[in-house]
Amino acid sequence: MGFLFDTGPNQTNDGPLVLRGDKALDQSRWVSLLATAGGLGKAPKAPGTVGTLAALPLVPLFAWGGEYFYMLATAILVVVAIVVAQMYETQHGDHDPKEVVIDEVAGFVVAMLWLPLTWQSFVAAFAIFRLLDAVKPFPISVVDRKVQGGLGVVADDLVAGILTNVLLQIAYTKTDWLGQQLVL
Repeated sequence: MGFLFDTGPNQTNDGPLVLRGDKALDQSRWVSLLATAGGLGKAPKAPGTVGTLAALPLVPLFAWGGEYFYMLATAILVVVAIVVAQMYETQHGDHDPKEVVIDEVAGFVVAMLWLPLTWQSFVAAFAIFRLLDAVKPFPISVVDRKVQGGLGVVADDLVAGILTNVLLQIAYTKTDWLGQQLVL
């Protein structure tokens, strides 16, 4: 029994299973798709900000499963982001290319951990996270300079996400600026 997936221009339809011989090309496409958050990172202006938008639907999706699921999904996302960023860097020979935004996605998901799902939380987290990621104050700047490879691409965004989360946890516990959690 034979299957034919892609014969290419120089192959025939006669014969058993024929797989595309360019497995590396398929892997490269997947890495690019994940690294750029489905192409959002290729936006001509502010790719980090545009790429962060990809994280917005992930937050309620992760929260839907409860806080333990959110933490597990976030941990998996962070590991995937590090691996994909490393693979993208290896393929392109460039450190932290601007089109790689999976690190922004992971950082924003961290920024929203244990916060209420209100429009105020999303707006405040988005604004603070993007500001910290763009300005890179201490300790984000140190992490950005010192850590290399895929971990280095993701680590500064994780620190920006943690700092954003700490600021918003203070606001959440001390004020009513972030509104009330919508209970479905």
